[in-house]
Amino acid sequence: MFMEHFAAVCRTTKLYLRSEVAKVDEVSGISRGDTAWLLVSTALVMMMTLPGLALFYGGLVRKKNVLSTLMHSFFLLCLVSVQWVAVGYAISFGADRGGILGSFDYAFFNGVGPTPAAGLAVPHLAFALYQGMFAAITVALISGAYAERVSFLPFAVVSLLWTTLVYDPLAHWVWGGGWLAKLGALDFAGGTVVHVSSGVAALVFALVLGKRSTGLKTTPHNVGFTVLGAGLLWFGWFGFNAGSALSANGVAAVAFAATHVAAAAGGLSWVLIEAQHRGKPGVLGGVTGAVAGLVAITPACGYVTVPAALVIGAGASLVCYLGCNVLKEKLGYDDALDVFGVHGLGGTFGALATGVFATTRVNPAGADGLLAGNPGLLLRQLAGVVAAIVLSGVGTYAILKVVSLVATLRVSSEEEAQGLDLSIHGELAYMISVEDERAVALAHAPAPQPAPEPIGVPVA
Repeated sequence: MFMEHFAAVCRTTKLYLRSEVAKVDEVSGISRGDTAWLLVSTALVMMMTLPGLALFYGGLVRKKNVLSTLMHSFFLLCLVSVQWVAVGYAISFGADRGGILGSFDYAFFNGVGPTPAAGLAVPHLAFALYQGMFAAITVALISGAYAERVSFLPFAVVSLLWTTLVYDPLAHWVWGGGWLAKLGALDFAGGTVVHVSSGVAALVFALVLGKRSTGLKTTPHNVGFTVLGAGLLWFGWFGFNAGSALSANGVAAVAFAATHVAAAAGGLSWVLIEAQHRGKPGVLGGVTGAVAGLVAITPACGYVTVPAALVIGAGASLVCYLGCNVLKEKLGYDDALDVFGVHGLGGTFGALATGVFATTRVNPAGADGLLAGNPGLLLRQLAGVVAAIVLSGVGTYAILKVVSLVATLRVSSEEEAQGLDLSIHGELAYMISVEDERAVALAHAPAPQPAPEPIGVPVA
């Protein structure tokens, strides 16, 4: 009797808790379950930038540049978060003005508070912060292209301008009611807005800066860092993609499943391709393939079936492998950490694949793609990709040229040889010898002053 009574109490409690989580407050209109999921997703996307991307990129550079690379992700998370509150959210999600920009009604989060966002059952503030994490990781992705050779202050200025003049307008075009949204282009979680834009910007940045003194090939100083960073990126990507449903519902579950299997298919495919092409299955190749799969499924995850996600992940791995190992070597550009090869090409492939595999059977709010009898969606996806390429390519080049008029984008050859950790930050990641300690102390020592001129009447 006791066990039967205990089981009944447990069932009643479980049903009560389930109803409480799913409940929408009749006064505020806020869903507790949706809000909880969005807040968790926000934290997951932040983790993708720091420490996920920081470790992923940090392990790929030489040890004398690891702190500089980590600093890029840390600093950009701080910088873009402040910019997002000031003007970024307003430009991206303010009331549409001609399909190009949002109004500035939300500047400094004016009117962005705990009440529900329009059309959603979550606090407006939660939605705004979630979107801000996307802006931060987008500009941080670009940092992999100019690793080991960019000056810090110009990097900061360029990043601020790029976020304001490129990312924010593009986010409005796609997600804020702008012209691409009206056209019907689909981008569930950022294939066009995040990956195509950052990949193209990375390519332009690499071309403008020129090659490192070491050329295209450098040896990663800590592959373990990169594997750890890839794991954190994969984990955080569930918030990136499934969180973009903005609700704890079936579409979020589809996006979650599609994200995982695309990453797995991408990692598996890259290892097999590399084993066939180079003779050995590389660890770096495996994690790069998983990231390629994650990139490609991002625009499609809420619109395609799980089997389609497998195809997209495997296909992206092949496209990105060719981009990183064939296209880059033939053209000779120094995209240090293959941002264009993975994010630019992977994002483009994923956006176009969305136009092929999307189906309203998965998400009635989406559209049918080519395989469901609607070739028009593929054309709209192509228009979105071209728009992102033009805006990011032209905008990045213009920003770099303007900033270069007043500052030197690239460190000197002496600073590059010494390493940016010491020459820019005066610190080292690894203090393993007395010489390292002396080098850090010397970097912080005051600059020698010229000897004073002798006072007196010169002797004739």
